[in-house]
This record gives sequence, C-alpha cells and structure tokens, in this order.
Amino acid sequence: MARSRTATVGRDVPPARRRKPKRALQRGRHRDAQLEEFERRDLGDDLRAAGTGRVLYPRTYATSIVLDAALVDALRRKGAKRGLGYQTMLKLIVREHLDEY
Repeated sequence: MARSRTATVGRDVPPARRRKPKRALQRGRHRDAQLEEFERRDLGDDLRAAGTGRVLYPRTYATSIVLDAALVDALRRKGAKRGLGYQTMLKLIVREHLDEY
C-alpha cells in the first residue's frame, strides 16, 4: 500500500522536515549590517577605472553530508538573521574557520 503525500504533512513529520510558511522564507527580512554596507557601496567607479570587468566563477564540487536536525535548524536560524539560506551560511562558516584547523 503506497503512502499518500498528505500523510507526511503536519504532526507526523519531525520538526526539521516541516516546511516553513512563505512569510518566514522571505529573504531580506533580517539583514546583516555588514551585508547592508556592502550593498550600499557603489562599485561603479572602481569597475570603470579597471577598464573591463570579468566575472570569475570558482570551480565548485557538489558534495553530500549528513547533518543532525538540530544543526540544520541552528544554521537556518543563523542564516535567517543575515538573509541567507542554511547552505550558504554553512559555506561562510567553513570559509571563515577553515584555517583554524
């Protein structure tokens, strides 16, 4: 017997897997001061002085890791304060603290 999709919605689903309402997913609700300062700066003069602008995309690799639900929830909360998703927040934390290990 196949389970219906509606059976997983609501109380049967652990808190980490419940979908958040759209209002909570709106980016920009909670903005970080550093992010606001970066976006406020006008970089047009710097780009014009350089002559040409070239966008460089770093080589990336898709990875897969298993995280505790509590850790993902904490990353979501921290990321929401900066207007970021939890995966982006995780990447920022790794970049900032990689040299410490």
